[in-house]
Amino acid sequence: MPIQSKAVGLPLSRVEGPLKVTGGARYAAEYFQPGMLFGVVVPATIAAGQIASIDVSAAERFAGVVKIFTHENRPSTAYRDSKWKDQVALPGHPFRPLESDRILFDGQPVALVVAESFEAARDAATLVRVHYLPEESHTDLMRAIHTSYCPPIPRAKEMMPPPPRGNAQAAFDRATNRISADYRMDGEHHNPMELFATTVLLGDDGTLTIHDKTQGSQNSQDYVCNVFGLATETVVVRNAYVGGAFGQALRPKYQLFFAVMASLDLKRSMKVEMSRREMFYLTWRPSSFQTVSLAADREGHLQAIRHHAVHATSRYEDYQENVANWSGLAYRCDNVELSYEIVKLDVSTPGDMRAPGAATGVTALEAAMDELAYEVGIDPLELRLRNFVHRDQNQDKDLTSKALHACYREGAARFGWAGRSPEPGSMRDGVDLVGWGMATGLWEASMSPAEAKVQYCANGTVVVSAAASDIGTGTYTILGQIAAECFDLQIGDVTVRLGDSTLPKTGVEGGSWTAASSGSAVQAAAKAVIATLLKHAGELHNSPLARASADEVEVAEGRLVLEANHQVGVAISEIMATAGLSSIEESAEVGPDKALARKFAAYTHSAVFVEVKVDSELGVIRVTRVVSAVAAGRILNPKTARSQILGGIVMGLGMALHEEGMIDHRTGRIVNHNLAEYHIPAHADVEDLQVIFVDEDDDKASPIGVKGLGEIGIVGVAAAISNAIFHATGKRVRSFPITIDKILESEIRQ
Repeated sequence: MPIQSKAVGLPLSRVEGPLKVTGGARYAAEYFQPGMLFGVVVPATIAAGQIASIDVSAAERFAGVVKIFTHENRPSTAYRDSKWKDQVALPGHPFRPLESDRILFDGQPVALVVAESFEAARDAATLVRVHYLPEESHTDLMRAIHTSYCPPIPRAKEMMPPPPRGNAQAAFDRATNRISADYRMDGEHHNPMELFATTVLLGDDGTLTIHDKTQGSQNSQDYVCNVFGLATETVVVRNAYVGGAFGQALRPKYQLFFAVMASLDLKRSMKVEMSRREMFYLTWRPSSFQTVSLAADREGHLQAIRHHAVHATSRYEDYQENVANWSGLAYRCDNVELSYEIVKLDVSTPGDMRAPGAATGVTALEAAMDELAYEVGIDPLELRLRNFVHRDQNQDKDLTSKALHACYREGAARFGWAGRSPEPGSMRDGVDLVGWGMATGLWEASMSPAEAKVQYCANGTVVVSAAASDIGTGTYTILGQIAAECFDLQIGDVTVRLGDSTLPKTGVEGGSWTAASSGSAVQAAAKAVIATLLKHAGELHNSPLARASADEVEVAEGRLVLEANHQVGVAISEIMATAGLSSIEESAEVGPDKALARKFAAYTHSAVFVEVKVDSELGVIRVTRVVSAVAAGRILNPKTARSQILGGIVMGLGMALHEEGMIDHRTGRIVNHNLAEYHIPAHADVEDLQVIFVDEDDDKASPIGVKGLGEIGIVGVAAAISNAIFHATGKRVRSFPITIDKILESEIRQ
């Protein structure tokens, strides 16, 4: 007899919501200790060159200044690169703040001013005078693209393109219908609401309690211990609440290094918080250039796919993304050639930004598919249906599940796609040209190793513990729901503890794997608790569960019962009282199933339908409707899940129309390092967004049937918008973001 869940699958509000809206949730910068010092960074004003001299004398005389750190007096730290590499480090030489007099990128920290107050540190920082020996900087991807190279050391094996299959060039040459196009994307910058900050609280015994903005407390802990040679037990890192990250906080940032360095050197508690300007000097989605060539027969069946991708990296690390590979697995095709290269520039190392690689590569592929649809003369949705594939051809594996057909069907019905007039420029609303476009989205559904601990208390409450981070995705809530379902409780009876390096080990929060990984660990730990309950129940006199196995029992209404017959069971309070227990605590560890991984590949899928209206006289673009239909396995919480997809859609809108990191290539400097000039979607830019979750059962992607939602919401959105713009205007813009000037460069089809 199945239990009617009181939690999983319900659209429950976030359990930490009241704390956040009342100010009770404390973020990394909101901790304080009497006697604490404050640090402010002095950024470089060149992109390449050398520091000739630093004059800190005026700043040192400023009231309240305690010490100024530069490359000339920085305390000694670890020497080997291996000590500086975090859990998600890249091939190359990790950035070491104040390591030398060399300048590698605009905004590189060249000094840290420490003072008794933030205001004193901030004002004194303006008095630091740095004399540079600038060198010619190279920050323009297109000017340096001839220097591109294939990364000699792969970041991960799966990020490198698979070997060619068939003969793509020959198939392309003999095909009836062909298109080949170049797509360019300017760099984007993560802009989470919470600024990066680290607060180090120094204990009387020399221990460090560090509150850090990070997507992995244990990653930050490892970094600090390795760089400064500290024992793990002397350092605790906490990130109970994170105000957004989008991948920017996967790797430790220099404010963590500075806060710990100054605290250890000065024997004082320390706080370093970045400004919004400094946020632009950190990780970013790299600028890219892609060429996609597609060929099809007269019926639209793909005959050849060629995809070459190039993007920027820094001088000191080889940042890599899975950009081109999506073109080899999205659609059925026997002749595929994929290639991928990077270009070293005088910029900071790029980093993973929501759906890294896919947001870039799928945008180019899906725009090219739209172009091919017009070349063949068939509906863009029909083209995708004719080339549907149920297998991962890159890896030659079956899929754990694929409900993309349902996404196409339900998304198109909700959007009204059947009413689309195929001719570009043929749909109008007054002076506005109306365009309808669509695209496919896909993202890998993966798991990472994760541990969790579950404590069942005699009063019928449960405590869940894991080091996993909640970066605003609802992790507190969904883990609580999973535990509540296991013990047939209301979610209010479950307490979830996250974001602490002392808790059971988990990897960084990223890649859309947290729900599948930590969620499965919580379920496994809960089952271990139930098994322990059964063991004690079997020891009761005349126990009705004496011969039951763990697979045959479950918890219902405070009793341990047979799954097949809830009339047979024992009250948990009786079990624990007889055993003399006030609580039962068990831990569990989960990870990818290697046997399944050898046979199956797992992906989330989506179908994105977009309506745009373009002012025929001014070229102003409005995205008036978006329908995103998503197949992501089991949906633990429709409310938080919908929120994830909505956020992804809005970021995709920004990618398509707004976000553009502008660099003055004469100096290599970022010129729009603020939210006034770096445009992101505002409320007025967001209109009717609709999310559909199609039914998809998957018992292989993860033990709890979850696939993850953080990334899939953005994938395909920018392409669908660009395709809709072409349908509205007849003008194909292949440079992102698509701004008004690009629309007005040539006449709009009237």
